[in-house]
Amino acid sequence: MTLAVIPARGGSKGIPRKNIREIAGKPLIAWTIEAARAAYGIDRVVVSTEDKEIAAVARQWGADVPFMRPPELANDEAPGIAPVLHAIEQLPGHDALILLQPTSPLRTAAKIGALLDFARENDASSVVSVREVDDHPTWMFRREKDGVLTRFAEPEVATRRQELSELYTLNGAMYWITTERLRATETLVDDDTLGFVMDPESSIDIDTMLDWRLAEVLLADIGLPS
Repeated sequence: MTLAVIPARGGSKGIPRKNIREIAGKPLIAWTIEAARAAYGIDRVVVSTEDKEIAAVARQWGADVPFMRPPELANDEAPGIAPVLHAIEQLPGHDALILLQPTSPLRTAAKIGALLDFARENDASSVVSVREVDDHPTWMFRREKDGVLTRFAEPEVATRRQELSELYTLNGAMYWITTERLRATETLVDDDTLGFVMDPESSIDIDTMLDWRLAEVLLADIGLPS
């Protein structure tokens, strides 16, 4: 049984109240709730929040809010893993957990199902979604105090982007892990975690207003990708 946990605290500073702010006709969190509810392989969709207004919106869009997150697990100092561990303590009896960030509204039910299939086919105990990096470290520099640029990493012998090695970064959209492993390691990503590759559009993670505007255009103009 797989538990989907959507963490949504009320103290967003970059974009105030962003989890329930409307984007393309729905509260931001609604896009993730609907995707999770429609995904094959998810047994229960739960929102973890300390905020009563977010809880009410989450219930309106079909998520369960069976507990309120303690305030000390919803401040800037709380470790990111804390609300996940709290959720499995409150809701025992699940074999696996998938963490779905509400700031990834273009991650669809199909993508969630594909990650679960990937985990099963590879007999994995931990999978995280990733995307290919936009900027390769070969072309990155540090800028020293005197303005001089020094290379961030040893350059690869390549003159075109296509010749560079493929590198990936976490996109923040999905973290899947067995509850047994989560309890043992208390981390979502370690040396044995597998990477599930997502396309750039589905990987958009809303942190700034520029991210918001881009996501809004994609959601409203070309529709939710499959």
